[in-house]
Amino acid sequence: MAACLRIGVVGYGHLGQYLVERILNEGPALGLTLAFVWNRNSEKLKGSVPDDVILVDLNSFADRRCDVIVEVCHPQIVKDFGLHFLSHSHVMVGSPSALSDPELNQNLRQAAQRHGKTLYVPSGALWGGQDIQRLNDGGGLKALFIRMSKHPSCFRLTGDVLSGWTEGEGRRVLFSGSVADLCPLAPNNVNTMAAAAVAAGCLGFSGVQGEIVSDTALSDYHVVEVEVTGPDGFSVHTVRRNPAKLGAVTGSATYNSFWNSLLVCKGHGGRVYLC
Repeated sequence: MAACLRIGVVGYGHLGQYLVERILNEGPALGLTLAFVWNRNSEKLKGSVPDDVILVDLNSFADRRCDVIVEVCHPQIVKDFGLHFLSHSHVMVGSPSALSDPELNQNLRQAAQRHGKTLYVPSGALWGGQDIQRLNDGGGLKALFIRMSKHPSCFRLTGDVLSGWTEGEGRRVLFSGSVADLCPLAPNNVNTMAAAAVAAGCLGFSGVQGEIVSDTALSDYHVVEVEVTGPDGFSVHTVRRNPAKLGAVTGSATYNSFWNSLLVCKGHGGRVYLC
C-alpha cells in the first residue's frame, strides 16, 4: 500500500473543523493522515482533536513533515508563511484573495517552481472554474465577470461599506470593479472571485470584474453569477445558489467542494493548479 499523504491544516474555523473531521474519519481509507492542526488560539483545539496533532507554534510546521498544507485561516497567513510552506510542501490556499497582491502572487509561483511543489487553489463556490482555465489557456478568454449576492450578515468587510443596513432594505450594490480592488475590501468573502482570477490568468486580478451585492431577501442561500466571454460571440452565464445560514461566510456546498479539492492535491509539479 502506498504511504499516506500527511496533511497539515492551518485554521480551525468552520471549514477547518469540517476538513479535520473528514480527514480523521475518512482519511485512512483514502490515503490521508492528519499531521497537524494549528489555530490562532490553540486552546480551542484541546478536546476537539487528538493532542498529538495540535501544533502550537506555526513556525515549527516543518517538524511535522507534511506532504500538503491546507490554509483555511486568513490571507495574512498566506502572506506570512506561503513561501516557507512551499519550500517544504504542496500548499492548498483557501484564501486566494491573498494572491491579489501581484508581488506575492509572483513570488509564490516562483517558489512553487523552484521547489517542485504545487500551489493549489480550490474552486470553492466557483462553478466551471476549470472550463474558464481551459478557455484561458487556449487563448480564447476575452472577459470574465462575477457577481456575489448575499444577506448582509454574511459579509465580513473592511471599512464601513456595509454600515447601517436594516432588515428588509432589499438589494444594495456594495462594490463593482476589478477583483484586484475588491479583494482588500472583502478578503474573507471573495475567494471565489480570486479563484476565478487565477483561472483567468490572461486577465489577472485587474482584468476580472467583480460585484458584491447585499440583499436582505437572501436569507437561505448565497448567489454566485459568472459571465464568461470568449471569441466570436461565445458566452456562458451561470447562476449558482449555495445554501447558507444567516451570518455564514461560506455556503454549505462549498465545504464538500473543498474536500474534493483536497483529494486532488497529490502533486502536479512546480505550478499553480486550480482544483
